[in-house]
Amino acid sequence: MEHVTVSEEPSAALMYHVERPVFNEGYIDSELLHRKKRTSKSLQRRIAEHLRCSSEKAKSVVFGFLPILTWLPSYPLKQYLFGDIVSGISTGVMQLPQGTFAVISLMIGGVAVREAPDSMFAVNGTNASQVVDFEARDARRVEVVVALTTLVGIIQLVLGLLRFGFLAIYLTEPLVRGFTTAAAVHVSVSQIKYLLGVHTARFNGPLSVVYSLDAVFRNIASTNVVTLIIGLVCTVFLYFIKDLNERFKKKLPIPIPGEIIVVIVSTGISYGMVMSENYGVEVVGKIPTGLLPPKIPDFSVFPNLFPDAFAISVVGFSIAISLAKTFALKHGYSVDGNQELIALGLCNFMSSFFHTFVVTASMSRSLVQESTGGHTEIAGLLASILVLLVVVAIGFVFQPLPTTVLAAIIMVNLLGMFKQLKDIPALWRTSKIELAIWLVSFFASVLLGLDYGLVVAMGFAILTVIYRTQCPKNALLGQIPDTGLYFDVDEYEEAEECSGIKIFFFYTSIYFANSDLYVSALKAKTGIDPAKLLAGRKSQIKYAKRDNGERKAVNHCSSVKKNAVVLLDVELGVTHEVVAGPKKQMDHVYNNGQMNENHTESDSEDDFFLQRLTPIHTIILDFTPVNFIDSVGAKCIKSVIKEFATVDVKVVLAGCSRTLLSDLRTLKFFCEPVTPDLIFPTIHDAVLHCKHSRDVPVCPDVQ
Repeated sequence: MEHVTVSEEPSAALMYHVERPVFNEGYIDSELLHRKKRTSKSLQRRIAEHLRCSSEKAKSVVFGFLPILTWLPSYPLKQYLFGDIVSGISTGVMQLPQGTFAVISLMIGGVAVREAPDSMFAVNGTNASQVVDFEARDARRVEVVVALTTLVGIIQLVLGLLRFGFLAIYLTEPLVRGFTTAAAVHVSVSQIKYLLGVHTARFNGPLSVVYSLDAVFRNIASTNVVTLIIGLVCTVFLYFIKDLNERFKKKLPIPIPGEIIVVIVSTGISYGMVMSENYGVEVVGKIPTGLLPPKIPDFSVFPNLFPDAFAISVVGFSIAISLAKTFALKHGYSVDGNQELIALGLCNFMSSFFHTFVVTASMSRSLVQESTGGHTEIAGLLASILVLLVVVAIGFVFQPLPTTVLAAIIMVNLLGMFKQLKDIPALWRTSKIELAIWLVSFFASVLLGLDYGLVVAMGFAILTVIYRTQCPKNALLGQIPDTGLYFDVDEYEEAEECSGIKIFFFYTSIYFANSDLYVSALKAKTGIDPAKLLAGRKSQIKYAKRDNGERKAVNHCSSVKKNAVVLLDVELGVTHEVVAGPKKQMDHVYNNGQMNENHTESDSEDDFFLQRLTPIHTIILDFTPVNFIDSVGAKCIKSVIKEFATVDVKVVLAGCSRTLLSDLRTLKFFCEPVTPDLIFPTIHDAVLHCKHSRDVPVCPDVQ
């Protein structure tokens, strides 16, 4: 029966009063709750319902597969169109001279070189020296890359259809931010040589960043001064424009398109001054025009390419979903990992028939698209149209564009990613474990490469979950007077322990990896170790019998016995002291958790030592935070109940969820001596039961 009382005064607190019996699981399961009757569906019926089509289901499938249909009809032209146009043009111009993402490009390049090495196309020259048929070599490498793109698309599409997008949940925010910051380091290092105008070899794999920097510094004496000046001027100008746009974004109707201005001006100056020839400035150069006819990929190389294709599929998806999560968190929307896999898979598979490269997200282009006012996929569509237009017809316009300008654009837009380094002091103050994930993700990805670094980071993140279950918080709970609330007695002054009762809290689930730790923490926190108590009692009995025998040998006529006073301190363990006395003596023993004085001498030492070994008669295990338990954990709890029973300490459980109780029944947990009557829905139910099952004082004002 429940009553809610509302006072007439507005400032008064809302009060409620509940009057009900003390419940245990035996009563709840048999009397209080009755399961609904459910008819199990046959496999044929479930398949039929799954395949049944309706207009609503068809609409949901179409919108889920093509999400553009959900937002395109309501596209706000006045608000988004201009920003998307500027963003699309800026991104499209950047896309012209380089690959989408440096790391993926290096991984694919390594596969192409391995499958079509120069030695495969070596021919003998007129002077018996070995020369290479570059045309045949490049054609074969294109075939390998196309086949690799096809296989990557198939793998990503299959993973998406099988709903493997759940892997994205293991990419926690600290991992993603550390990983993307490391990716920014990789991209920045790859652009330094273009900014300085030096020529170095390309490096891939572990320590590629170190090797690249070493190569740049070794060749820094060959820096092209004109190239460096152009790059620095463009960098300063772009940074100024970015800062201006940020400061006056509320007053400016549209962001100033700094990237487009830089590209147009630098292309014009480079063309007019013929910088490529007169000053040795490296430019974009010839851009092939026209599209090749579609062609079926070479499926014969699939077996050799599968391991590489799988690695590229995972890395490409990880990069895409990491960037998507970063922007989703910033702008307040959600990302579907399965949809991302399907989209990437379709793009790679379909486009591979037209001699394309592996598709993935680009950090630098994404940042440019976002910072220049892009809001929707319209910006990406316009960027693609611009690239297509350049490839088909107007590629010559961008041939004089200095590559140092593109490097400046990329590096300025990467500054936003480097701001994520501010996470380090913030995480130091809030969560050391998340800081460790961030740092491991960053350094592993920088030093080992993004592919191996991602694997290491995800493995470390999973290990932190295991660590959390291995070292969870545990506490003894006490009651807040006049309430049914229980809190940590070490943390809150108001929390009072119930006399004779220990309430143990362990903040994690119980399974094979931490069951032993659970038992150790329970014994340490409650101060009760049944094995030690029993060993102490045996030693006391042995000592008392030996002492009694010695006295009898000295004086056979004496009927006066000395008494052993057993002081059993719960926190400090078992100690003893032998006290001599004449005819009358004072004994201190525990009776039902209370110390009784002036206890008359027992007739035998055995009767005396069978008194209570501890003032605690009940331990309540708070199972509120326990989400699951396996067979090892269930056996562990059962053994705890049996072990503590040997020293007359009853163990009960409180706060088990219905799912957990179902798991316990499945694991055959409820058999003698464990019954459902030992399970209580709340800690307060357990405390009231234990209070009234023992004639001992309890917490004050327990209602």
